[in-house]
Amino acid sequence: MAAPAASVARPKVDLYSDTVTRPTAGMRKAIAEAEVGNEQAHEDPTANRLQEMVAELLGKPAAVFLPSGTMCNEIAYRVWCGQGDEIILDATGHALHFEAGGPAALAGAMTRTIAGRRGIFTGADVDAAIRPKTRHAPRQKLVSIENTANLGGGAVWPLETVKDVAAAAKRHGLRLHMDGARLLNAVVASGIPAATYAADCDSVWIDLSKGLGCPIGGVLAGSSDFIEEAWRFKHQFGGALRQSGIVAAAGVYALEHHVARLADDHARARRFAEGIAQVKGVQVAADEIETNMVYFTVDGTGMDAAAFSKRLMAEHGVRIGALGARLRAVTHLDVDDAGIAAAVAAVEAVAGA
Repeated sequence: MAAPAASVARPKVDLYSDTVTRPTAGMRKAIAEAEVGNEQAHEDPTANRLQEMVAELLGKPAAVFLPSGTMCNEIAYRVWCGQGDEIILDATGHALHFEAGGPAALAGAMTRTIAGRRGIFTGADVDAAIRPKTRHAPRQKLVSIENTANLGGGAVWPLETVKDVAAAAKRHGLRLHMDGARLLNAVVASGIPAATYAADCDSVWIDLSKGLGCPIGGVLAGSSDFIEEAWRFKHQFGGALRQSGIVAAAGVYALEHHVARLADDHARARRFAEGIAQVKGVQVAADEIETNMVYFTVDGTGMDAAAFSKRLMAEHGVRIGALGARLRAVTHLDVDDAGIAAAVAAVEAVAGA
């Protein structure tokens, strides 16, 4: 008989991602008490309420609850693009690197990248990416932006830049989509309402399972016609649910209780960055921390990012992921002030060993 698999040690401080959050006691209670019905017939009152809340939050006529943020992006791309059409996005875009080739596999779309700064580009960059309209070139249909920009270090898009990009898209007859996985982090950091950010976007979504702390889901919003098509592709992509109010209840609870507290995550990210900035061999742009992400390098310690990450976990129980040459620490509602202090101490210890 094969030996049982060894259990995986749980980190003492988990800064791997804000997707590792666990439902709070209040959220679990809301899940347990959720009123449910047949989502596909629009009879689930909790799912309906969540969709209405997000549509109002984003200033759009309609919204649809989906199992994941990736599905939100890919359904939007499928609605806006036909096979062989092209999406313009930043070279660091989530859909390009972390969605398993979804734009090609699910929407049949090509991508044309812009080398922005910290994941943010301008209307002039869009203008420069426009192809001549000939039968030899792919048809460009969509500009996709990511707010906040993950690989840009959780950078917040300035509202005027969103408007500039929207104007460029309109000039060229393109739609504008916002990957708003961490849009509410941008809202809390900037003080700009979500609906204001979304006003010039043809489609936009928010994730529930990152900073909001839900176990599952995202909500995609847009015009009534857009959402009607999105429902069709939700079914086609295998995302149709039944009594989805069970998980939608977590989203309702999060929107009512977990948005303002994102400011705590941002403050802790800055505190972590300021702490490790004092460590010899660690490089971090502490003055660029806007939201809940801290990217840093450890070249000066004589270790690469992967080795440093492994030692943090093995020796101190602090999990911080390595992405290429950088490490990424992400704060969230399961990491308190003591956790941040422990993480800084762990970085100091590994760097000085």
